Amino acid sequence: MSSLPRKRFAQHWLRSEKALNNIVNAACLKKSDRLLEIGPGTGLLTQRLLPEVETLVAVEIDRDLCTKLVKKFGNQENFLLLQGDILTLDLNSILANNTPFQNPNKVVANIPYNITGPILQKLLGTIGLPVNNYELIVLLLQKEVADRLVAIPGTKAFGALSVRVQYLASCEHICDVPAKAFYPPPKVDSAVVRLQPQTPVNKVENPKMLDILVKQGFANKRKMLRNNLKGVIDSEVLTQILEKLNINPSSRAENLSVSEWVALTNNISSQN
Repeated sequence: MSSLPRKRFAQHWLRSEKALNNIVNAACLKKSDRLLEIGPGTGLLTQRLLPEVETLVAVEIDRDLCTKLVKKFGNQENFLLLQGDILTLDLNSILANNTPFQNPNKVVANIPYNITGPILQKLLGTIGLPVNNYELIVLLLQKEVADRLVAIPGTKAFGALSVRVQYLASCEHICDVPAKAFYPPPKVDSAVVRLQPQTPVNKVENPKMLDILVKQGFANKRKMLRNNLKGVIDSEVLTQILEKLNINPSSRAENLSVSEWVALTNNISSQN
């Protein structure tokens, strides 16, 4: 039975001791933590995490890898392996009657880059329906995506994803991980980020409107916001709202902070 990475699961084994240690350190583990690990693969990260926590639930989609993981960790009482797709598994139901493993409070994941968006949504929820199950989430991601998650307003990387995720969580860059740290090396570099889900300081009154505005606002990043939002609100009215909020009427979408997006949404919603 081969442990070679499989293309259909977008598998790349992280081999860098430095990167593995950085991930463990970023999780700020305590003995009382109940961990969810997504995509344990060959278990290199799992073996570092297990001794540090109360319990660890690992979700792996690859049946062959599951067999190897059971052989490696199956005799450890604080380890539970679930074979399946994290996007379709109902973890709460599965763990409902398994007291030691219920309600994981932290997540560590080296996730397949082709399903990053859906996994982020699974872990954080959406602007309209936030998920507040976890106090800390440490992810190994494609560097380009990681840069967007932690981007600050006014930078090239700041986009719709930045606004949506930063509304739901504080985002911190931990370290970059070069392609050569993996086997086989992916075509892109990676990075580790730490997300701390939080209740927004400034809550949006109309989540659906915020989603619409962000989508439209970033539809053409070269255009000014008032031009991108023509289909949603009259340009003159928008200009008045921007001036009221002390936002330059010539601003582009990436110039607005998350709190400014919320304030803009709340003001536009009050017009209707």
